[in-house]
Amino acid sequence: MRPNTFTISRLAAAADVHVETVRYYQRRRLLRQPERPIGGVRRYDENDVNRLQFIRRAQMMGFSLDEIAGLLEITGERSCEQTRQLTERKLVDVRLRIRELRQLERDLEQKIARCAQVPTGECCPTLDFLERPRKPAATGS
Repeated sequence: MRPNTFTISRLAAAADVHVETVRYYQRRRLLRQPERPIGGVRRYDENDVNRLQFIRRAQMMGFSLDEIAGLLEITGERSCEQTRQLTERKLVDVRLRIRELRQLERDLEQKIARCAQVPTGECCPTLDFLERPRKPAATGS
């Protein structure tokens, strides 16, 4: 084995991912798939470990794989500007999700409070809510 080279299993372990994750990233073209020597095993290098770790850190920041593909393509003089714009959009998305989660938290607290007030044997208001068909959205005619 050449120094500083990895099999796919060692590459996955070095980046703390599963082998199938490496293969999936290869299918998504986020990570290269080295040539297989005749009768041999594909070899990865430190750059591949770094790229996998980049992908994992970007995922932890909430970037989707499509967004990460875009980040991986950013190079050149305007790289910081492009990255800042992508990150600002991600921050807007995160803030929206936080608002939605806060609303969900309030809704769940209300459901819990209503359930706590229902006399034994009565219908559960949470189940009633979940079973109720959605009203179609009003259309302007």
